[in-house]
Amino acid sequence: MKPEEPGIRRQERSVAAHSAQLKRELGLPNLVFTQILFVMGLTWVGAAAKLGPSHTTFWLLAVVLFYIPSAIVVVHLSRQMPLEGGLYQWAKIGFSERIGFLVAWNLWIYAMILTSEIGLMAATGVAYATGLSWVAESKWFIALASVAIIGGLAWLSTVGLGVGKWLHGAGGLTMVVVLTAMIALPVVYWMRGERPVSPPFALAVPAMTLLNLNILGKLGFGALGGFEYVAIFAGECRDPARTIGRSVIIAAPIIAVLFILGTASVLWFVPPDRIDLISPVSQVLSIGAGPLGIGARIASVVILLVLGMRVAQTSVNFSATARLPMVAGWDHLLPKWFTKLHPTYKTPAHSIFFVGAMTLAFCFSGMIGVGSQEAMQLFNNSAGIYYAIAYLALFALPIAGVAKMGVKIASASGLLMTLLYIALSIFPIIEVTSRAAFTAKISSVVIAGNLIGIGIYVIAERKRAGN
Repeated sequence: MKPEEPGIRRQERSVAAHSAQLKRELGLPNLVFTQILFVMGLTWVGAAAKLGPSHTTFWLLAVVLFYIPSAIVVVHLSRQMPLEGGLYQWAKIGFSERIGFLVAWNLWIYAMILTSEIGLMAATGVAYATGLSWVAESKWFIALASVAIIGGLAWLSTVGLGVGKWLHGAGGLTMVVVLTAMIALPVVYWMRGERPVSPPFALAVPAMTLLNLNILGKLGFGALGGFEYVAIFAGECRDPARTIGRSVIIAAPIIAVLFILGTASVLWFVPPDRIDLISPVSQVLSIGAGPLGIGARIASVVILLVLGMRVAQTSVNFSATARLPMVAGWDHLLPKWFTKLHPTYKTPAHSIFFVGAMTLAFCFSGMIGVGSQEAMQLFNNSAGIYYAIAYLALFALPIAGVAKMGVKIASASGLLMTLLYIALSIFPIIEVTSRAAFTAKISSVVIAGNLIGIGIYVIAERKRAGN
């Protein structure tokens, strides 16, 4: 990666020229709350609590080995190349167009699979809020919720970030408020003289079992990854070279503290073997608010706020995903149809429609033949591996290019943690119908997805050569 080279400068100017058509809607406060909203997946406090009180040690290891390194690398790259498309552009300019396309392809599939969970999350939230437990396993309800929410997100994404940023900001603020309330509940119980179900903190390191290593990888890459995602909107940010890096620096410590204390709150109320991996926050709020009188009456409202927050997270994912086919279209790697902007809102309307349709297809295919907890693990593991493949390029860029030694060391640490995540994500951490079938499904989906991406790139390259 050598920014002084004329070829790289030409590519940057080309991206900047295309980005000039976009509206610059995002400032530093928008990016900070979007970082908090996007990075903080609420399910991770449940996964971490599976470790018991020693989660503290693993969170600290994940922060040192992955979180801080990823923040250093993202700040470095976003300052060097503040370009719409984020990691796609960084990989394309730093390595090659083929690598850039495959990075974007893996990011795209990751985001669509993750977004396709929204119906499942909605059903679980409604089940906790209403007490109708059957809703969480109703495939009809999950399907209808998916269609309604993804359709709404497609409309919001088309209207643009001028409106969407308010949803993302509200979601990030709600995230902080809800987790703060969740963290405060054990304090209330402690003041009443009550004791936790499980010890919430300990610095002892648990045995290095396959399960514990699996969770360490998830706490690193899975829970703490995502700082680079807002860089996809660089062409829609005001002063992106400065604001993207500053948003990372401000959001990082807030996220780390909320994760550690939120996990402790889960353990205060729920034994590790009874934690709901789909919605641990709703589970804690439901259990913790029950004996508190007036708190019980607002529990359902808070749980629905958690659901709204999840919809806001999905909106960030959906909007970012729609930009990836657009920027690939700028490079003629996808049909020009994907680059068409809405005449009024200046958003990639065609790409948004396509991403919405594909996301629904992932949603319906993921519900075939499995229960909701297993479906959640299939969604998360396969999506996470696609995302991790893209992250390998993120950390490889400073190692292969021009960067300070500190950035290279941080990149090496992040790269090793990402490889750990990939190696262990094919194993489920809950009981499933068949472990072998679970592993086969994830492996085949990831391999097939990348083969399709390679095929699309080869076809596009041949078409350009023939023109």
